[in-house]
Amino acid sequence: MIDSHTHLDFCEQPNEQLVNEALEAGVTKILTVGTDASSSRDALAAAAQFPSVFAAVGHHPNNATGFSGADSAELRELASSQLCHAVGETGFDQYREGAPLEDQRRAFHAQIEIAGELDKPLIIHTREADDLSIDTLRERADGVRVILHCFTMPTRLEQCLAEGWWISFAGNVTYPKASDLAQSVLLVPDDRLLVETDAPYLSPQATRRERNRPACVTETARFIAEARGVEYATFSEMVDRNAAELFGW
Repeated sequence: MIDSHTHLDFCEQPNEQLVNEALEAGVTKILTVGTDASSSRDALAAAAQFPSVFAAVGHHPNNATGFSGADSAELRELASSQLCHAVGETGFDQYREGAPLEDQRRAFHAQIEIAGELDKPLIIHTREADDLSIDTLRERADGVRVILHCFTMPTRLEQCLAEGWWISFAGNVTYPKASDLAQSVLLVPDDRLLVETDAPYLSPQATRRERNRPACVTETARFIAEARGVEYATFSEMVDRNAAELFGW
């Protein structure tokens, strides 16, 4: 199994503990995701230190205040590293009082451009901004491999699949009140599905009282495998194959 989206630098435990615990649980590869220049550098450093860790570099919409050409240039340089396997996370977030919308838009557009230039997948964060995110991707991300991280748009699933985007489910799909998301896992084609933790957030139901860790991706994966009526080993091989093709690791 793999964890297609985590934030090692946000977790309480040292990276070595998180990685070893994940390996013991059968998680062979982890994508740790940057949310600004500093955390992106941390992601690249973790990827350099641990063979099972890979980096994504990006500028989260909530961190986009004042995003400038200099920020874009720095991000392009970081994304050019051989240790970087994806760009983002980026997108729109209208849930929190974070960055102004125009700053989010500028950061989003820049990261779409960088992903296209470098031919690296683009990781999307969208919260209470589904129309904005989908419309922007349709207008600007033609030819870019798009991952909808922590998928929360069950009513838009058909549209997203029609665009050829990848769908990544986090621990919230296991929550009893998330029946609409649980239904969505049945509809995603085998070759478009990923599983993630978004650690330290969104712990799966089985460990919901604890802060999330990469090792816990196995709980979400087992839930989805059971829902889809396949053996865990078969499901794990499928997700591993999807991630390898997408991230080139």
